[in-house]
Formats: sequence, structure tokens, C-alpha cells
Amino acid sequence: MVIVLFGKPGAGKGTQAPRLAAALGVPILATGEALRAAIREGTPMGLAAKAFMDKGELVADDVILGIIKDTLSSAPYANGAILDGVVRTVPQAEGLQRVLGDLDRRLGAVLVFDIADSEIVQRVSGRLTCDKCSAPFTGRTPGESCDVAGCQSGLGGGTLMRRKDDEPAAVQTRLDVYKEKTAPVLQWYERHGARIATIDAVGSMDEVTNRAKHALGL
Repeated sequence: MVIVLFGKPGAGKGTQAPRLAAALGVPILATGEALRAAIREGTPMGLAAKAFMDKGELVADDVILGIIKDTLSSAPYANGAILDGVVRTVPQAEGLQRVLGDLDRRLGAVLVFDIADSEIVQRVSGRLTCDKCSAPFTGRTPGESCDVAGCQSGLGGGTLMRRKDDEPAAVQTRLDVYKEKTAPVLQWYERHGARIATIDAVGSMDEVTNRAKHALGL
């Protein structure tokens, strides 16, 4: 079964992907990891991707889709995959559909992790890291001292900071881009009769996992 994970940035797709992969007994296919593996292994598609990257350009969709096709064709993915971050635009959804058709595979479902923008801004902007040891924190205040023992044993504990990408304004910008370029993908899937399941992404990790498993009939 091939499952596409879909939702706003910060909705929890990356957290739920390994949990659902374990429940289904299939691997995760994430674009970034597949791209790096293809480059590392020196596959034809990997070399094509590297050529784009060496020029400082975005890797073309047809190359990314070629890497996805090669990956799905490999033995570890024979029984399916959880696709995380593979489909972000309508052309990518169209391309994935062609890839699955070429491989005589089918899309099992599109899982949409639904969460309000305000909740995402609060969730993401609440993520802090130590500027020295990079330990992650939530529920703390920027400027507080890091209390990780190993960090404190150095020349002094680090300070908890919020990454620029996690500032509320930056998060809202990513959400605006999602609405403009990624949200229309759902309309495309609806028009093409895909099985779409909307998951309430607010709650504990276990609660969200159980909702997603229930939607998949697990």
C-alpha cells in the first residue's frame, strides 16, 4: 500500500511517518533522503540531480520523480511505502500518478493531517534549541539557560534560542506558501477519485497515530 502524507508544515507528518510505517510494515520514502541516497550511489538520476545542485538550482521535478520511481522499484518497497514530502504541487501529484501507473502500483490513500494555523504557529514557535549543544526544548522561554548536564559542564551552559525559521512570522509565511501551492493538490486528488482521510492532528502523538491507523483500517 502506498500512502501519501499531506498537511501544513508543522502538522506532525514527520512525527507520524515512522509510526505508521511500523504499523503497516513498510518503509518511509522521503524526497530528501531518496535524493541523497541516489547521489551517494551514483545512479543516473542521482547524477542528474547532482548536476542541478552543483549549479545551485532546484532539482527538476522529472528528476525527482525518476528517483522516486527507482526507489519504489527496489525490493524494500515491494509491499508499499509511506510517502512523506513527496507531493507538494499538482505537477508532482500528476507525476507520482504516472510513476505508480508505470509500476502497476496504486495509491492506497492520502492522509491529511488537519490543524489550525494558529495551533501550528504556537507549536512551531515554541521549539527552542541550545545555541551550544543544540539540545531541543519545548515549553521554555527564549533566553533561558540550557540545563543539559553535558552542556553545563563546559565553559558555561548555552542559551535557549528560537531558530529564524521558527519565528512566528516565518512560520506564517510557510503556511501562506502552502495555501498557494500545496493545498490545491487536495482538490486534484479529489477530482481523480483518490481515497482521502482527514486526521485531526491536535492531541498527543499516540492519539494522532491511533486516528490515522483507524482511518487506514488498522
